[in-house]
Amino acid sequence: MSARATNDRKQVTFRVHAPEARTVLLCGDFSDWQQKPLPMRRLKNGDWTRRKALSPGDYQYRFVVDGQWVNPPDAETAPNEFGGQNCICRVS
Repeated sequence: MSARATNDRKQVTFRVHAPEARTVLLCGDFSDWQQKPLPMRRLKNGDWTRRKALSPGDYQYRFVVDGQWVNPPDAETAPNEFGGQNCICRVS
């Protein structure tokens, strides 16, 4: 995940490595989770990416890879209400 400033919002790039995936969605509190998932774009190296403009703050998110909730191994996480872990995105 990386960020680039644009006014008071920053363009954040979300990335997950899933070379065998057919579909990957980005879901988080910024997209009403599964209510408005954001489709991701597959790169030739097997990574999937999506850019999202976010205001400063902390956000929780996860990826849905072929219907399964997934967190990248290097992500900061916090427990969620379903007994799993959500990833944390901190935008300064």
